Amino acid sequence: MKRLETRVLTVAAIVVAVLSISGMAEAGLRDSLFAVGRLKPIDSQLKVAVGETAPDFSLTSVEGKDVTLRKYRRKKTVVLSFVPAAWTPVCSDQWPGYDLAEGVFKENDAVLLGITVDNVPTLNAWVKAMRGLWFPVLSDFWPHGQVASSYGVLRSDGVTERALIVVDKKGVIRYIDVHDINERPDLGVLVKELEKLK
Repeated sequence: MKRLETRVLTVAAIVVAVLSISGMAEAGLRDSLFAVGRLKPIDSQLKVAVGETAPDFSLTSVEGKDVTLRKYRRKKTVVLSFVPAAWTPVCSDQWPGYDLAEGVFKENDAVLLGITVDNVPTLNAWVKAMRGLWFPVLSDFWPHGQVASSYGVLRSDGVTERALIVVDKKGVIRYIDVHDINERPDLGVLVKELEKLK
């Protein structure tokens, strides 16, 4: 029964997230976004696999702090959310959805790390336009896309794939979704993957 209640709450959180994102879009953020058009769904070759140790990294957040993956070992499950670029439509829907589902991540003892190849000032302005996010937003700007490249999710045009990678508390990759860059990944699928690690 408890599991059913959790799933009902998860679905409710997703519905609220979608409705809130729509409201935010009407509030003006949409007018600032760059329309990228339809892109090749996937344009990279993965360099990691489920069951392997996640490549470690340290990146600067929009708050100016260094965030290192290995610091979460034995503490939290980590969801790496690579998105192609700030100020683009799908990315500007995806991360606010995760922001509204903060409780779902906490219930599953997980932290989300948002990663793009944009520079810190650009990311700072974008996060403010989205009215802030609960999770660290990290810049993989220089050396350009080095972390994305180490995971094999750097596209040939210099942006990253839209990818989700779940790393367990031992630092082992447990789930990978290199998603069609034109679509937002299903939050419900991610939640199910996190629940498996409880």
